[in-house]
Amino acid sequence: MTALESFSEQRHFRITCQLLRRFLLSAALLTFASLGAMAQSVYEPARGSGERGAILNTLRPMLEARVGPPVEFIVNWLRAGEGWAFVQVSPQRPGGNPIDLRRTTFASQLDYMDGIVTYALLRYQHDRWNLIDFVIGPTDVFWQGDPLYERLPRGLTPY
Repeated sequence: MTALESFSEQRHFRITCQLLRRFLLSAALLTFASLGAMAQSVYEPARGSGERGAILNTLRPMLEARVGPPVEFIVNWLRAGEGWAFVQVSPQRPGGNPIDLRRTTFASQLDYMDGIVTYALLRYQHDRWNLIDFVIGPTDVFWQGDPLYERLPRGLTPY
């Protein structure tokens, strides 16, 4: 083997190693970037944010029609992502006063309810949040097995 052949093989080896390093680095960066994007696809809108307020204000008229106004919420779960939002709230009267369900449209259904905890699915369309589905006082995980909920982004619902 001549010195020229040895030099050529070494150069070829160095170039191959450089290309392999670049490829592996690019693959790692793409993997980490996509993991970060997936982790951020579902998030909790910040307290006091316009998005959080808009989601809760979309839910408010439905609840006030059933239990009477005014209603405020303790937010137990709120996630949004990919144009969807899912909330679990405990409605109450201003100042933390409880809502007396015996004086609401639910008076005859109290034996079949587990309190007033409310779950709702919302969709952002036409420049606003829209109420798609809700349940008040469920006794089970109502969304399990529902084909609509199976289409939602992972992490939007609590379970």
